[in-house]
Amino acid sequence: MTILPVFLRYVVLAIAVLMYALVIAKQDKKVIFTTCAAVLVIILGIAFPGYIFTTGDTRFYALTHAFSSLVNWNVLMIYVGSMTVAALFLYSKVPAKIADWIVRVSPSTGIAIVLILAMTGIISIFVENVATVLVMAPIALSLCKKLKMNPTMFMVGLAVMSNLEGTATLVGDPPSMIFASYAGYTFNDFFIHSGKLSIFFIVQTGLLAGCLFFYTVFRKLRDKTEVEGEPIISVVPAILLLALIFGLAAISFLPNEIPFLSGSFVMVLGICGILWYLLSQKKSGGETWELIKGLDWETIAFLIGIFVVVGAISETGLLKDFADFLSKITGGSKLAGFVLVLLVSILISGFVDNVPYIIVMLPVAGNMASSMGINPELYLFALLIGSCLGGNLTPFGASANVVAMGIVKKEGYPMSFGKWLKLGGTFTLITTAAAALVLWLLWA
Repeated sequence: MTILPVFLRYVVLAIAVLMYALVIAKQDKKVIFTTCAAVLVIILGIAFPGYIFTTGDTRFYALTHAFSSLVNWNVLMIYVGSMTVAALFLYSKVPAKIADWIVRVSPSTGIAIVLILAMTGIISIFVENVATVLVMAPIALSLCKKLKMNPTMFMVGLAVMSNLEGTATLVGDPPSMIFASYAGYTFNDFFIHSGKLSIFFIVQTGLLAGCLFFYTVFRKLRDKTEVEGEPIISVVPAILLLALIFGLAAISFLPNEIPFLSGSFVMVLGICGILWYLLSQKKSGGETWELIKGLDWETIAFLIGIFVVVGAISETGLLKDFADFLSKITGGSKLAGFVLVLLVSILISGFVDNVPYIIVMLPVAGNMASSMGINPELYLFALLIGSCLGGNLTPFGASANVVAMGIVKKEGYPMSFGKWLKLGGTFTLITTAAAALVLWLLWA
């Protein structure tokens, strides 16, 4: 029977590898693959109690453990609630109004474009990246048409700047929520942790570097122009968004956080927003359902499957083995490990979804740091930066990139892989280098 645990470990690994290969090959069917993989792992846990999920020895335990411990429901509730508030925030037209104001007060169109790109990054801290690109795209296209300018550069800028801020706060993107769950971070820990500047300020270094990069691209546009603004529908969604931010910050100060408190709080705000949309905006049940249905439920289902599979891999000890292997490759060098985590994250995230990668690699990076006796934030933050900014490397590295390409193609300006790589690749190198340098200076 001593061979059985080892055999089962590699069966679980084979299931995970096959799942990842299929997800990469067929992105449109990724939920099916992750769900099937999760079901297979749970069946193995039921068939061989105490081997797959090592903390329980009953057949019933595998099922309850998978959905009560491995799936992080607090993260999922934060994601659903914040998605709802963000969708209503975009509906309110407040972001578009702010962009109109930026164009009016800027001394030149070039500076206005850079400021709009910076604003896009800031909005995407709280709003899903694709939604941010879609709400800012009409402003970008309007400006470009008035200037008789090719909109490609502007649209690429919207995509890469929205991706850049994905891990800046707890509610930015799923990777930041997953990281917070793994590291035990509160909302405030993203700003200051252990008396040091945390990931938020490190990412802002990338934002500043990105703004300087795009200033070199658009600085020749010196004339001023105007865009036709749209009236604000309501400030209520903006109030809900502010309540979400300050509420999570306040919860962070509680000495012993109640389980699911932050997730429940964000969900309540989302429900309040839905009720406001239905009653105050006098929307029909069908229109309200369309808003709810339009949320990113695919990612929720995707995450549930990933949580189960990666949780099983972790409990079999495979992730610790991988971390030990990487530590040996780097020869115990802190700098070599830092560069390895950063570069691998950039390259992989340039081609595949960063969510499953983050879930797998967080414990690996943490174990690497532990085995070397160094501060875990150094490698964990490097993982976040690399996987977040790496999505800007290729035109299909992030959903926002695909949307931006579709928009410019529809406008008659199809973009090639090489053209994206020239702009997006340069942006990725500059912003990652800036953020990584600050990270090393703060946490090494």
